[in-house]
Amino acid sequence: MLKQILFYLKVSRPGLWFATGWLYLLPTSQIPNIIDSPLFWYGFFYVSFPLNFLVYGWNDVVDYETDILNPRKGSFWFGAQATKPQLKQLWLPILLVQLVTIVPMIYYGGWLMALIFLSFFVINGLYNLPKHGLRSKPPFELFCQIGYLLIVPLSIILNDTGSLPWQTYAYLSLFSIQSHLMGEVMDIAPDREAGRQTTGTLLGVKKTKLLIIGIMAAEIAVLFITFKEYIFGSILGLGLLWLILDLFVVFRAKQYTVNQMKLFAFASNGIAMITIAYVWYSGCLSSVK
Repeated sequence: MLKQILFYLKVSRPGLWFATGWLYLLPTSQIPNIIDSPLFWYGFFYVSFPLNFLVYGWNDVVDYETDILNPRKGSFWFGAQATKPQLKQLWLPILLVQLVTIVPMIYYGGWLMALIFLSFFVINGLYNLPKHGLRSKPPFELFCQIGYLLIVPLSIILNDTGSLPWQTYAYLSLFSIQSHLMGEVMDIAPDREAGRQTTGTLLGVKKTKLLIIGIMAAEIAVLFITFKEYIFGSILGLGLLWLILDLFVVFRAKQYTVNQMKLFAFASNGIAMITIAYVWYSGCLSSVK
């Protein structure tokens, strides 16, 4: 039983939970006593395990042929290296977890919450269609990542917070696309070997890294110009500097080793914790200055 639970946990990729947690926390910044609310913690739990279990588990089911060639699979950072029998049975626990966890939120949030969950399922369905899924239709796989932004209105409804400016959603869209492209860079070799098309496989390592640099530069510009946010923007600036060094000096077009990818994942989680705490405390993305 414990082994099965750990397998499900690995499928949900705890190493990437920070992204969904960050989006969930954003609307709740600077709200007094929010951490005393059971609904707050329930929603935080949902976007951590159940939502990621749905997103990544569904993807694992249809990406078996690609994942068996991927050296970074088989860890809590990057997901389980599942067998075909395991994947064949995975749909049932995914469905049960969703049915159990979304009902209280739909009861509380009403038809708007139900619409959010329906959108989650539709976007994931389009992304993971076995033969014609958008995951292999570049650049549409990038646009699907914007579906993560649905976590923001989920948090707003569940925690009864104020809305966020459209500029915040623009920034988050860039963040979601950039994060996905970073994963594609790591997976270019196994994706090409499996015959899968992504933006990364089409552009190659160097051009994809250049695209990531351009997107991150746009994120920093939004923070500096629109939000007048120089601390968070400067932290991203250090990340941008590393990406430039990575492309032109350190790794260039070389593939990362598994240990290097795990180190990057560990570092990105640490930086994410710092930025989440700062953004949540400061409320810097909650209003335009």
